[in-house]
Amino acid sequence: MAAPTTVTRSAESLVTELFSIIDAARWDDLGRVFAEDCVYDRPGYEPLRGLARIERFYRLERVIASGRHHVLHIVSDLEAAACWGRFTGTSRSGAALDEQFADTYTVRDGLIVGRRTYFYRPAI
Repeated sequence: MAAPTTVTRSAESLVTELFSIIDAARWDDLGRVFAEDCVYDRPGYEPLRGLARIERFYRLERVIASGRHHVLHIVSDLEAAACWGRFTGTSRSGAALDEQFADTYTVRDGLIVGRRTYFYRPAI
């Protein structure tokens, strides 16, 4: 019997799958891309530590009701990625959303262990 093989996904494929999951609100699938010990740094929130905390954010706290990420470009290797684009959608209060963003990621064993989001707004 042959030994099982491990397929390592590229960071780019993880980012693409992540946005597909988020845009379709498939919260039960977040574990397909995030490691159990993932940390998500997002402006306006304390770091979201762990898959369960990230899931809670998407299910209950995120101000977005629906929408779509339009990724303009992704650069990556097996251990890291960066992407940028625009999100358009609707908030839970019904307001239209249109936000430019950039993300950086670190990857271990085919899963995202770190994500940091940046928004294009005056901050200082």
